[in-house]
Amino acid sequence: MGVRGLQGFVGSTCPHICTVVNFRELAEHHRSRYPGCTPTVVVDAMCCLRYWYTPESWVCGGQWREYFSALRDFVDSFASVGIKLVFFFDGMVEQGKRNEWVKRRLKNNREISRIFHYIRSHREQPGRNMFFIPSGLAIFTRFALKTLGQETLCSLKEADYEVASYGLQYNCLGILGEDTDYLIYDTCPYFSISELCLESLETIMLCREKLCESLGLRVADLPLLACLLGNDIIPEGMFESFRFKCLSSYTSVKENFDKKGNIILAVSDHISKVLHLHQGEKKLEEMLPLGPNRALFYKGVASYLLPGQSSPWFFQKPKSLIMLDKQVISMSSDPESKQEVPICTEPESKQGVPMCTEPESKQGVPMCTEPESKQEVPMCTVPESKQEVPMCTVPESKQEVPMCVEPEPKQEVPMCAEPESKQVPMSKEPESKQEVPTCAHPEIKQQLPVETDSDFNLEVPMYAHPKIKEDNPMDMDSEIKQQVTLVSDPEILKVARMHHVQAESYLVYSIVSSGEIECSNTLEDELDQALPSQAFVYRPVRQRVYTLLLGSCRDDISASLAVKEWFVYPGNPLRHPDLVRPLPMIIPGGTPSLKSLWLNQEPAAQARRLDALLACFNLSSSRDELLAVESPLRALCCLLIYLFVQVDTLCLEDLHAFVAQALCLQGKSTAQLVDLQLEYISPRAVQLGSLLVRGLTTLALVNSACGFPWKTSEFMPWNLFDGKLFHLKYLQSEKGYSVEALLEQNRSWLTRFHNLKAVVCKACMKENRRIVGRGHWSSHHTGRWGRQGSSSHRTSSACGHSGQGQPWRDQGPGSRTHDHDQWRRY
Repeated sequence: MGVRGLQGFVGSTCPHICTVVNFRELAEHHRSRYPGCTPTVVVDAMCCLRYWYTPESWVCGGQWREYFSALRDFVDSFASVGIKLVFFFDGMVEQGKRNEWVKRRLKNNREISRIFHYIRSHREQPGRNMFFIPSGLAIFTRFALKTLGQETLCSLKEADYEVASYGLQYNCLGILGEDTDYLIYDTCPYFSISELCLESLETIMLCREKLCESLGLRVADLPLLACLLGNDIIPEGMFESFRFKCLSSYTSVKENFDKKGNIILAVSDHISKVLHLHQGEKKLEEMLPLGPNRALFYKGVASYLLPGQSSPWFFQKPKSLIMLDKQVISMSSDPESKQEVPICTEPESKQGVPMCTEPESKQGVPMCTEPESKQEVPMCTVPESKQEVPMCTVPESKQEVPMCVEPEPKQEVPMCAEPESKQVPMSKEPESKQEVPTCAHPEIKQQLPVETDSDFNLEVPMYAHPKIKEDNPMDMDSEIKQQVTLVSDPEILKVARMHHVQAESYLVYSIVSSGEIECSNTLEDELDQALPSQAFVYRPVRQRVYTLLLGSCRDDISASLAVKEWFVYPGNPLRHPDLVRPLPMIIPGGTPSLKSLWLNQEPAAQARRLDALLACFNLSSSRDELLAVESPLRALCCLLIYLFVQVDTLCLEDLHAFVAQALCLQGKSTAQLVDLQLEYISPRAVQLGSLLVRGLTTLALVNSACGFPWKTSEFMPWNLFDGKLFHLKYLQSEKGYSVEALLEQNRSWLTRFHNLKAVVCKACMKENRRIVGRGHWSSHHTGRWGRQGSSSHRTSSACGHSGQGQPWRDQGPGSRTHDHDQWRRY
């Protein structure tokens, strides 16, 4: 998410909002203020990928050894000053954000087209101004951070919400990222990753309280401002006429400000001088031109409310808005309890009030004050529970109302939730006498209760991070609420969810819970008709995974069951997902259940897991040969066999390049890889590098679906692949270099090279696929692969044979249900 125009406005109009801070000093201040509490920074990892990827080469498929080294330096720099890092990754694309996701993916496609046009024109990598992160970077960054011993989490909804919730709940030192929404959330301080100097650990802190001071607003007004300006939920055009009216009546238009800056000032002025005047007397929809967008607007405002928070702008719950029917949140720590407790509601008007308001400034807290103190949180004291409780203010009376009130103050206890702490402080709501947890132990793997929605009469899983015990169902939009999990076994869902949250699996939880997955852009050349998109190359593998995860592929199931795939490939307008059906798979002994794969601890179960993994790649017949290959080259062999069977335009020179780079990588240091120089850049080699890396991400999916028969280190790219090294070997192989020259005259690698090549070629021959050199190709041979969606008409052709053109090429993208393995070579 992000607020339209706010980033530029802060930089140009309100530079005083930005303060230079030093993490070493912040950590020391935090330790002195909260003895025994480890200073923790919660990191929005998706915002940091571009900052972390420092290798000069990025177009060849990724410099993974260099990248891993850069991540280690980042982690070590914070550890050296005693700061703990907690990393969050996006785990789901919310239905309400799908249009924005599609818009960005299509924009990326245009950027990728320009990159390949530049490579074909100049035969070199474009400048950093055209930088595009290597395929699979986000996925493998999760595994890299876990390898480095870092707490790494994957979100169950939009990651920025869970980042903000975590930072607030655990009294974190701050949030590190690059998203203006962190100025809107009422949470801990927000630090910029783009301004971070790793050597000095200095960066910029953006203060929401100073932003409010500049705009004449309260912190509780910021969600309203964000939605009026437009964000990922509210389209920018929805309130365009309203913003124009605000700008027309705004008397302090600054000529030296840009248009967006003046719009932000004008809308803020309208909120402070017009909307505030009638706040508490009129409903928000009476003061704003919401029209048919009323429900969406309220949903946008509610999306910024963290667990336990409410908005003073919700004078009365809009009956048309399902989200706000859940304004009263179940705060019980007992999953069986049906009792609901209002968050913080004034009893007469029933009006929700801000969770936390500073008595003098009337601004929401935690406060961000002078750089010396960095964070001030005014508290009121609950004597019985011995816990500080944030103050809130009733908008009409302006009277301070504590969240939880007990008579006669006795003792003040700082709200410092140390993640390692085993204690869960409790406060008591006076009417229900029900215990309400204010923080939860992060290691608890408690399955969230299932909430029954009266409007749809469907049971839906709660969408909140397991570390946040106060679930907030307001943020589930109606599309999500109507979804029913495809796997009904609660034990399996719990295990899948746990692996997802702990960033140990890839896509599995999305498949079993919602039957919908996505894959972002890949560096693929839409003009190369001989090489397929990775979306189609690995689709048969995913189809077999669907069979494994969703049940046996009987006729009655396959006729109706389909997984929605939002995969980006050239020619796909992404108007609709591809509906992809499970594909029958053959596993010796039959298809095992998920319980036997995931929960069975007997020694024989590991062999069954490996059988399932090989069956997903249709490699059961090559089991013995693959097991004879040492790790980590076993995973590479598995992928190469699959690729060369699937894509008959791959030739012997390609195989030599793949195998030679993997062997040479074992003997090279990171510094040697940095110093490699390429004569020129080949667009085909660029795409081949991305194709292999996407194969490694597919291995991550299969491995987690099969119960982890392989260690993750066996298919991590920094152990198997270096983009620049592969590119070098590809250019050498294309020029006809001998095997000895490819292996840099290292005789110890020669035997291993021929053994690996023999395993791949033998397995391919079992599928009647003979790998030949490029010189053996006929002059008219272009292969059977082409680009889906490149023709104007569609066909239901299901399969084809090599040498017969591209029989599936005219299948239009986005709506066809795919049920056969028509992409596999016959």
